[in-house]
Amino acid sequence: MKQRITYVVTEPEIFSPDQISVEKGKNGERDIFQVKRLEAAKEHRITLGLDELSKHKIPFDPEVLKKWHELHIRWSPDNPNFTIAPAPFTSRVSPGLHIFFTPSTEVEDPDLCQDVRSVFRNHHPQFKCTTSNETAIKMPMLSERFTMSTALQYYTPLFEKDWKSSGMGDWIGDITGSTQPPSYVDVDYDAMSQAVVCTIVWSNGHGLEKSWTDQYFAPEEDSDSTVEIGVLSHEANTDPEDYQFGGFLTVPGRDDKPKPTRFQTPTRHYPLLDSAPFNPNTAPQLSPLRYMTSVNRPTGLHPTLTLTLPTNDLIAPDPTCKLHAYLTLPSALFIDKYQFKDPLFLASKNLVALRSISGATDLEAPDWVIPQWGSAALFELAAPSSSSSSASSSSSDTEKSSTAVHADHNISIPLHLRYLPASSSTHTPISVPWPVVFWACRADEGAKHAQNPFDRRHLGYEALFGPKTRFMHVQPSEDAARLVERIEVPVLDTRKVGMVEAGTMGIVVVAFLGLCWVLFGKINGRKVDGEKKKQ
Repeated sequence: MKQRITYVVTEPEIFSPDQISVEKGKNGERDIFQVKRLEAAKEHRITLGLDELSKHKIPFDPEVLKKWHELHIRWSPDNPNFTIAPAPFTSRVSPGLHIFFTPSTEVEDPDLCQDVRSVFRNHHPQFKCTTSNETAIKMPMLSERFTMSTALQYYTPLFEKDWKSSGMGDWIGDITGSTQPPSYVDVDYDAMSQAVVCTIVWSNGHGLEKSWTDQYFAPEEDSDSTVEIGVLSHEANTDPEDYQFGGFLTVPGRDDKPKPTRFQTPTRHYPLLDSAPFNPNTAPQLSPLRYMTSVNRPTGLHPTLTLTLPTNDLIAPDPTCKLHAYLTLPSALFIDKYQFKDPLFLASKNLVALRSISGATDLEAPDWVIPQWGSAALFELAAPSSSSSSASSSSSDTEKSSTAVHADHNISIPLHLRYLPASSSTHTPISVPWPVVFWACRADEGAKHAQNPFDRRHLGYEALFGPKTRFMHVQPSEDAARLVERIEVPVLDTRKVGMVEAGTMGIVVVAFLGLCWVLFGKINGRKVDGEKKKQ
């Protein structure tokens, strides 16, 4: 087993090298690496060969993994306090469990659903999965030769509460010793490497101080395991497309003390920076831009998802950048793609285009006949023009106060609800995860992104762009209670089915008797009138 543990200090001004130490083991004991009250984001990456899975009790059967050419699991919580992580961990997926996979050509009809249930021990009604062939959706690709995408995608709204009780959640808690929910968890397997790589990232530490006090033992001398630990911080750099880190690296059991280091690396996913000109002598400053997501109330059968961003901060990082939103929708909701072909309709919603949609798009089918888990859609969003933004920012204080209600830029995405199965209640709740919002920009160093030790791939939307694309992520608002919108959908209440049946039968009988009275009453009336005329 190989472990790589990286702390990225969030407050370099208050960091001291005295907070980290390596204690040499005495009398044959193992060396210990310690950090004390370290305010930092943390990444814990674990690499296991297939023959090591059972030894370390990871809930993956080697025989199950061999059914897949590629398998990439991405999980993100619905709590914004844990989700918003600093660079280089700014890339995001919508809250829930995402699985991207390509079946092996050597196995006939492998079934993902049974394997996922065995790993996550989750059987709640939202876990919609029959067979992988029926339930998964095909991943759209910019090019069939584009290697950043798998063939199929599966999603289920598995949020923080269910994650804690899952087999994977238990294993991560045991092996890392952390009970705090992570910002995200990635599990990667491919047939070429024959290894499972599990990456867990936390945005901050434990307790009120949000700091880390950890210790790690060096592996035993006769063990094949290795542990690499780094404590890094961001530094100013000469290239706006790179990260530069400075700090200390150590390998407990091999190094007597942490070694100073500095390195620079290109990055595919970057935090959104402020609009000030790039200065290579200062550390980059983050943009204050945040977005909120809401659903109109009452929703009815045609809810509208609204993205709200402050206009003053909504400035493109570069002229090549375009603003996008990537939605992941459960099968109970769908998008009418034909709506988004009208330029006037798009302009009224502050949308540019529906760039891609895959999955369940049937406009008439109820939810219980839809085999797929749902759909995924990429929208290009319309941003305010630079002239209107500059005019807004240069307005006087009195003008700002009088136009404060117009300070937000709203983007509306119409959705549609399917008819849901009958239930023992009047309404059934469905969860709509917040979309991922980002600027897609042209990158000059796209071919070198793989050199980044923190690079994150297989997020669902990269294959919709070229390899020389840089993603500048807009973070969700910290004021949000959850990164999920809840919709109460009216359904047939099975407790009142008898009343409905009786009422329906009563109406049918009354209507039948009324029809008989109209028909036969008129016939009898005509006969009586005829007899009177004969007399």
